[in-house]
Amino acid sequence: MRLGMLALVAGLLLLRFLPALPPTWLLCLLPVVGLMLLPFRSYVVAFFLFGFSWACLSAQWALDDRLAPELDGQTLWLQGRVVGLPEVRDEVVRFQLEQARSRRAELPASLRLAWYGGPELRAGETWRLAVRLKRPRGLVNPQSFDYEAWLLAQRIGATGTVKSGERLYPASGPGAWRDAVRQRLLASDAHGRAGALAALVLGDASGLSAADWRLLQDTGTVHLLVISGQHIGLMAGLLYGLVAGLARLGWWPRNWPWLPWACALAFAGALAYGLLAGFQVPVQRACAMVGLVLLWRWRFHHLGVWLPLLVALVVVLLAEPLASLQPGFWLSFGAVGLLILIFGGRLGAWPWWQTLGRAQWAMAIGLLPLLLALGLPLSASGPLANLLAVPWVGLTVVPLALLGTLLLPVPWLGEAVLWLAGGLLELLFMLLAQIAGWLPAWLPGALPLWAWLLCSVGALLLLLPAGVPFRGLGLVMLLPLFYTPPQRPPLGQAEVWMLDVGQGLAVLLRTREHALLYDAGPRFGDFDMGERVVLPSLRALDVRQLDMLLISHADNDHAGGAQAIQRGLGVKQVLSGEAAALPPALQAEACVSGHSWQWDEVRFSTWRWAAAADGNQASCVLRVEAAGERLWLTGDIDSRTERALLDSGLEMRAEWLLAPHHGSRSSSSPAFLETVAPRAALISRGAHNAFGHPHPSVLARYAALPAQLYDNVEHGALHMRLGAFAAGQGLREQARFWREK
Repeated sequence: MRLGMLALVAGLLLLRFLPALPPTWLLCLLPVVGLMLLPFRSYVVAFFLFGFSWACLSAQWALDDRLAPELDGQTLWLQGRVVGLPEVRDEVVRFQLEQARSRRAELPASLRLAWYGGPELRAGETWRLAVRLKRPRGLVNPQSFDYEAWLLAQRIGATGTVKSGERLYPASGPGAWRDAVRQRLLASDAHGRAGALAALVLGDASGLSAADWRLLQDTGTVHLLVISGQHIGLMAGLLYGLVAGLARLGWWPRNWPWLPWACALAFAGALAYGLLAGFQVPVQRACAMVGLVLLWRWRFHHLGVWLPLLVALVVVLLAEPLASLQPGFWLSFGAVGLLILIFGGRLGAWPWWQTLGRAQWAMAIGLLPLLLALGLPLSASGPLANLLAVPWVGLTVVPLALLGTLLLPVPWLGEAVLWLAGGLLELLFMLLAQIAGWLPAWLPGALPLWAWLLCSVGALLLLLPAGVPFRGLGLVMLLPLFYTPPQRPPLGQAEVWMLDVGQGLAVLLRTREHALLYDAGPRFGDFDMGERVVLPSLRALDVRQLDMLLISHADNDHAGGAQAIQRGLGVKQVLSGEAAALPPALQAEACVSGHSWQWDEVRFSTWRWAAAADGNQASCVLRVEAAGERLWLTGDIDSRTERALLDSGLEMRAEWLLAPHHGSRSSSSPAFLETVAPRAALISRGAHNAFGHPHPSVLARYAALPAQLYDNVEHGALHMRLGAFAAGQGLREQARFWREK
């Protein structure tokens, strides 16, 4: 039976790695084939086919529920109910709408919407809204959060921006009650940590700032402020331990068997906490795991420690096959499996401090392969920070936060308990800040498969019991983690990456020994594209230092992420066409015409219009030449600036051209394009942007050359090798079944 369950899990998990889903007729045929194999005792193959077909069918249903292509970018009036807790940040209200219906079209079951400057919304309200709808789409870069996979895993069929709306019905139901509790929590005096307490009690992380997330990431403690299996398990463990302690002391009623009561109360407490937290998919997964462990403890203890984990894995994946698209799924089950591996076969009891230390050691080493595969940061300070933070949050802050929330109806008492919980949390954040300043998080470059396999085997060896032969080799096998020979372009060539940063620009140019970043992406309030997208991508590409950060001009879509880049990487020189308009911390130097230099036999030169009348015209233009192949990076220059550039006497012909000003109709003049005569043009812009970039007339001019267009909305991040005279490759071309083409 266990072998059959493993085969079922393998079939369910295979979905995560598929480039495309099989046709529906084949998915309907596979279970029939599995049933035909059962009489021949081919249980393994049959269960694998059952799992695979169910996972693919479930994913296909989610894809079929996406917004129809003809409605992409259209504005519709619709009516729906707000679910979950709306998030408010930087005057933007983000919320989820379900039961949405429109007279003009059939809509997906679930929508994720943003309302800029919108009114206060409450969970459980019904609204009539005018929404510009979009099909699910995310940025695609060398290493960044896969928004499209996340949307599919949440079964969200469309995103959109609210233009206007009216409330039809007031809040009602459990969601309204949770929202009311959140408002009481946020209004409490908790040393400025009311938002963090709301995250612990209700699973609402919108009250955590970007600085908070950065601190938690640097110390490997994100899991402590996001309700997960650890919190649900803690609640169940406290209640189970309470009943067991009372029974041991003789204070539990003798006619009530303590074990079933302990298991039942523990599960009830875990379920209640999960409902308070909104009972989202990660919480459902945690409750299922806790329930199965308690059932195993009550009735099936003799079957071994691995059975509950396997059954929980089957239950979670059967209930939601798309859970495997989320990193949290792999990390939660991986962590539980590691704990079973470490503590399942021990002889005798360990002191509490040794148990906690051993657990943190297991997490730090054992989760390395998963973190590397998922492209998540590694925290060198994580074991130390968690050694302190896990008992701190688990044994003091969470119980006090839940108790304070429960006592809120009692005047002063609930606020006093929350004040104490907030003070303890603030003290913890202060300590974590000290640890993060000492050892921040580290994102290693993408490892080749052989290096990842070597590190995985090394981590497994280190987790084996002391005395196992060759266990010490595990440390040697982890060395590729710290140094893998970088893949650099040869002399005379330059590697070029136009990153996918939406309505903005960020282009990496790297020679054999040098790196230059042209623009750093935008920043929207607390969301910094430089920090969230550009910096992780540079680190994934093994860029540890920039010889130059060239900011074309000071507009936010080009310079917004510059300070985050400077904080996260060593930057030797900052150059800009609007140096005086940039933040003083950047210490930018002015871009001047005629400045040229050579790195590794690749030539660079800058140009700036001396008569520029605005920021766009003042853009610092960069020309790069490698082995006779040229690239122009043009910032946001307009047609007048293009005319001045043509009159400068520079050699203009180039194989590659960054379309000026994202393809605006005020740029890419016919004379400019005819003179440059590019065979390929790059367009960096956001999907359905408010400016209408690129303009149809501009696209027609490029088509008339003809020039091949590389648009990051269609291609994602673009990679090319200047000097090789080869075509570019977009990362969106890497097939993923959930990815919009």
